[in-house]
Amino acid sequence: MPDQELRLFVALELPAPILDALAQTQDALQAQMPRRAVRWVRGEGIHLTLKFLGETPARQREPIAAAVAAACAGHGPLTLRAAGLGCFPNPARPRVVWVGLEGDLAALGALQRAVESALEPLGFRPEGRPFSPHLTLGRVRDDVSSADVKAAGQVVAAATVGTLGEWTADAVSLMRSDLRREGAVYTCLAATLLKG
Repeated sequence: MPDQELRLFVALELPAPILDALAQTQDALQAQMPRRAVRWVRGEGIHLTLKFLGETPARQREPIAAAVAAACAGHGPLTLRAAGLGCFPNPARPRVVWVGLEGDLAALGALQRAVESALEPLGFRPEGRPFSPHLTLGRVRDDVSSADVKAAGQVVAAATVGTLGEWTADAVSLMRSDLRREGAVYTCLAATLLKG
């Protein structure tokens, strides 16, 4: 019998006040964008991804959790702020709409690199592109017109989003993602405290 596959990622979870502020930002953007141009992330599911693992055999769950715990050793809590708005790759061709981060970004980058290094021996190759910390609000749909894509990018470029709140990130979570018709549902499988 084949091993069950789990869709996994490593992330920092966000507190409720930040999630509420992000949901309000989504609502404000959605009201200005062409209908159905963007598939919005469910507010309660927004997180800061450190490493996406993808479909992974369930038997690797414990070794992954142990590797993440080892990676977190020596890293302390991070003070982060959700602030600013942007698109990947850019507002002229938006694919992902995001809110940016400020605060302990150097320490966040070091933590992300430690997680990636710890997971490499388990078969998870490092990302080919630099870590760009962000909170995904939504993804532009593939089936919308080029005019709607352009309009979505213009809305993001014209919007002003200041600081949406500050929080202390004090744990790294191994998360499971279950894709459903109403959107992805996330479950924390293991959490490691950042004690410093």
